[in-house]
Amino acid sequence: MKFLDQCKIYIRSGHGGDGCVSFRREAYVEYGGPDGGDGGDGGAVWAEAVEGLNTLIDYRYQQHFRAPRGGHGMGRNRTGANAEDLVLKVPVGTEILEDDKDMVIADLDEVGKRVLLAEGGSGGWGNTRFKTSINQAPRRFNPGLPGEERWIWLRLKLIADVGLLGLPNAGKSTFLSVVSAAKPKIADYPFTTLTPNLGVVDLGPETRFVIADIPGLIEGASEGAGLGHRFLAHVERCKVLLHLIDATQDNPDEAYLKIRGELEAYAEHLADKPEVIALTKADSLLPEQVEEARQQLAKVTDTPIEIISSVSGQNVKPVLRKLARHVYGEDDASMLDDEPSDSEEGWTP
Repeated sequence: MKFLDQCKIYIRSGHGGDGCVSFRREAYVEYGGPDGGDGGDGGAVWAEAVEGLNTLIDYRYQQHFRAPRGGHGMGRNRTGANAEDLVLKVPVGTEILEDDKDMVIADLDEVGKRVLLAEGGSGGWGNTRFKTSINQAPRRFNPGLPGEERWIWLRLKLIADVGLLGLPNAGKSTFLSVVSAAKPKIADYPFTTLTPNLGVVDLGPETRFVIADIPGLIEGASEGAGLGHRFLAHVERCKVLLHLIDATQDNPDEAYLKIRGELEAYAEHLADKPEVIALTKADSLLPEQVEEARQQLAKVTDTPIEIISSVSGQNVKPVLRKLARHVYGEDDASMLDDEPSDSEEGWTP
């Protein structure tokens, strides 16, 4: 399934049904009088966040959505049927914006959350409504009110606890494939990942969180270079960021500063999120070379630097537990200990 995180669609609610002009005509009834019924209400357009979706690909091939109109009124004072509402099902985390993409109409960040996008038109009155003591045979009726129509944008921001950041070929996809069951594309060239990937990390029955692998950023991404900063929206909801830096490159400190600069250019609140920094591909270097890279990186940040290797599994579990502490909070740190306490007894049948 292709990944689509933003699209523009046209919506229109249903028109109201017209009122009816009718008169009662029955045998042996001399004065029947008007009996035209009212029209039914048109269908409204709603958007609802549902489970089981993680892309807007359903709106790639159909961009126009119209709710049905209400039924027309009929004789014998029969009211037209109200039309059914049209519900657009979207993934959790979808933002709905106006056509200018500046005003946010709604943020559907919870399952079951819904918003009314276009209200259906009201049904018109039949001639029974206009009967008076003076005008006992009115031929007047009201047409149904028209529905609303508009263009809107759908923009998906994936719901994840941890966001993976780094330059192209920093080892993000490899890390995700090792710590979760996700199977992202992995290759020895830049920009292997073209769309965000999600993976679930399972550290125990009560310790699980979701990691989002974001396509690699380069310098100038905030101005549209490379893949641009479009995918940074998917880490806005993350509780903590994991910044991976390739230890085999010449200047790891410059690589770190480039990504930090792009985060600050995109949004200040994103740059202020908790961060875990890790030097990757430690298995490809000698210990003294890894230490040299760590010291070089330590000159530009006060955050502790982890040394990991996704291929060999070196220090991967401690980093995951460190991320889990940010996700669950320090109050739940007791359940994230690497080793069980001495007071715990092993299970026996």
